[in-house]
Amino acid sequence: MNSVPSKQLVYVVEDSLSSGALYCSYLEQAGYTTKHFTDGHSALLGVKEQMPDVVLQDVCLPDISGLEVLSFINRQEKPAPVVIITANSSIDVAVDAMRLGGFDFIEKPFSKERLLTSIASAVDQHQADIAASPAAGPDAPSDVKKSTGVSEYFVGDSLAMSTVFRLLDSAAKSKASVFVTGESGTGKEVCAFSLHKASARHDGPFIAINCAAIPADLFESEIFGHEKGAFSGAVSQRKGAAELAAGGTLFLDELCEMDLNLQAKLLRFLQTGTFSRVGGQAVLHSDIRIVCATNRDPAREVGEGRFREDLYYRLNVIPVQLPPLRERGTDIMLLAEHFLAEKTKANDKHFRGFTPEVKSMIMQHDWPGNIRELQNVIENVVVINDGELVSVEMMPSLAPVLSKAPAKPAAVVPSNSVPSFGSVSSPTGAGMQGIRPLWIVEKEAIEYAIEQCGDNIPLAAACLGVSASTIYRKKKSWDSGGEG
Repeated sequence: MNSVPSKQLVYVVEDSLSSGALYCSYLEQAGYTTKHFTDGHSALLGVKEQMPDVVLQDVCLPDISGLEVLSFINRQEKPAPVVIITANSSIDVAVDAMRLGGFDFIEKPFSKERLLTSIASAVDQHQADIAASPAAGPDAPSDVKKSTGVSEYFVGDSLAMSTVFRLLDSAAKSKASVFVTGESGTGKEVCAFSLHKASARHDGPFIAINCAAIPADLFESEIFGHEKGAFSGAVSQRKGAAELAAGGTLFLDELCEMDLNLQAKLLRFLQTGTFSRVGGQAVLHSDIRIVCATNRDPAREVGEGRFREDLYYRLNVIPVQLPPLRERGTDIMLLAEHFLAEKTKANDKHFRGFTPEVKSMIMQHDWPGNIRELQNVIENVVVINDGELVSVEMMPSLAPVLSKAPAKPAAVVPSNSVPSFGSVSSPTGAGMQGIRPLWIVEKEAIEYAIEQCGDNIPLAAACLGVSASTIYRKKKSWDSGGEG
């Protein structure tokens, strides 16, 4: 990672002559070839003439928006990665640029080392993209191994997950921070690891930190390391996660548990790429990609003052929402079969599938613990039992699911919710008073089904013959005063 190749071409798009000259000087000293453009239209002509290896681009240009230049580059057959330069006043534009396909953004003023690190990472990504291209022939860089796609690390092909895969595959081509949200057990760390393996950093380290599991007084040391004697018990120098993850990815799980004071230090690290160990004076540098996750609503945490707004916007460049297991349809059985095969092999057992009754139980269960709960249930079954098919008797924890189902699904509509249409003999008359709006009848039927199924929405949906997502959508509409 971050080896500086010889004579890679970098376009510098910066309207300030002095700043552009300084950036070119830094890059040329490091072995790059540069070309300086002072406006957007000149840069577009340069790209048409020859696509560089990397573009270093200010978002504020005198003639056209830097976003237009970025969009033009990304429409080309083999686009170069674009590193965005931004001032504090244009940070929102820089975040938009990242969402439109920018590789990285660095805030003014920045150090020579910060600039060179970002450009080197962009070159690595550009070479990885070339190597992964179907058209890559014998002239493709031989020292760049093809990275994998994110879907390789997931089981499932539902529409909800296909959307996640597309978003992650796009994010893997940049250095943009990714903020993963979702319920506990939905696979946020798997998401972060797959993003790491699909990027040009796939040969670098992947370091995962659970922010909820670290005592507050040790948090800074865990992230940034400490020097010998920095505090009681610091008997030797220790590298932190930011240093260990250099050239790779740092995954911060349950980020909203982080202390506000440390949030400020993390923000500075993200802005400058520099930090100091606890008790140390030396300024260290680390090139990492940040992926963070939480099962809380980060926007709400910001609104209630528990999470810094500036850090949230710095990290939430590419938001990824992982769907709960209950909304992934047939993925549930695919995962169950995957875990059964995996645990059967690991425990030297003989299971090869599930009985139809167990399949029904698995599909009807709400899975509040999501994938983690499913995995634990399957492992428990395999460890305690043996046989060829998993039967109902082997899964007592899910047996109540079937018993909650009404004996006659068609009877889920209460009798008083259906008007006596036989009494209506004409459009006028007393019979009209028995007719109520269809959405009210539907709402009552759905609410009754949910109640009869013990608040298990997927089971209620199965009884009503609709998808669970339909019920969730209608409930959301009703809660907001709509008619479903």
